[in-house]
Amino acid sequence: MSTYYYVLASQRFLLEEEALDIEVLKERIRNYKEQEKQIDFWLVKQPAFIEAPTMASIKAKCPQPSAAIISTDPKFITWLKLRLEYVITGEFQAPSETIPDALASLQIASTTHH
Repeated sequence: MSTYYYVLASQRFLLEEEALDIEVLKERIRNYKEQEKQIDFWLVKQPAFIEAPTMASIKAKCPQPSAAIISTDPKFITWLKLRLEYVITGEFQAPSETIPDALASLQIASTTHH
């Protein structure tokens, strides 16, 4: 089991209003590749971990649909928290009974009414 750290916010905030920070992520990926360092952070739309019963209060605070930057590096998440306003940070353990996959995304099936 590993500890994962996250920054959680609405997709609109993370992906549109703070799009500049997506550039920061791209730059970090480029830097990791140059240093041959393994990627230790991921951007996940509609993260499944917030569906765990222990995350109910966190989910209730975050506008939906949500997005999260998840990392195994707590310093990176702290750095992001200092750069971004209006985000929720925290940590969780995975894999676990309630969070089998730390990076899972919820897939919403759309239905058409005839």
